[in-house]
Amino acid sequence: MRGSPSYPPRWPTSWAPGCSELARHQGHVARGLLSVLPSIFRALKQERQILHKPMAGLQQPAGMHLPRPLSGDRLAGALNRLDGPAARLIVGLVAIHAVRAVEVARLDLADPDLAHRTLAVRRGEHTHLVHLDDLSTDLMADWLRDRRRWPQATNPHLLITSQTYRHPASPQISYCAMRAAFDQIVLLPRKVWADRILDEARETTDPVHLVRLFGIHPGIAVKYVHAAHPDKALPRIR
Repeated sequence: MRGSPSYPPRWPTSWAPGCSELARHQGHVARGLLSVLPSIFRALKQERQILHKPMAGLQQPAGMHLPRPLSGDRLAGALNRLDGPAARLIVGLVAIHAVRAVEVARLDLADPDLAHRTLAVRRGEHTHLVHLDDLSTDLMADWLRDRRRWPQATNPHLLITSQTYRHPASPQISYCAMRAAFDQIVLLPRKVWADRILDEARETTDPVHLVRLFGIHPGIAVKYVHAAHPDKALPRIR
């Protein structure tokens, strides 16, 4: 029948299970190809252009980007170099508990519970409960004392400034104000966050531990454990 596909079906060598095309790329390009290829093959299968599943066993190349740790001397004494209790709390929550900087900015005054040494970090419909250690408890207490300099504050956010404490819109602390804390130690918030998770991953090969401790996505936990232990094969989290 004219126009019907030949069997067994053939596909370009770049689509073969050897993934020669994917192997030529790394990083974001490889991840993009890996996410697009399944849709292409599903369409070809519906048109009866292929019978097999070329994506079977196909994995992203080993050259994918993995987090690298900060050198110890860059983090040593970082809190002591910061100016003011607000900056120390901001960097401390990211560096100790891997709370993202944007999450720190969104915190409300009701989120920390010093009596029970906890901090509620809201993530959409989910709330991750951070258990504060001695240092972060002290950092939180220092800031709450300093925050009292504005007794007439109406802004419900935990972190406020002289511009926001009575602002009618009750805005959260600005990105520039958040970055200013990290600029004092010449580090990016994302780098500090990643280094904390990677440091914990060095102590365990269990990604579930990272999920429970930091409330991160299982896929992120697996990536960091792989980065910390590249010589060990890890089971997938379902």
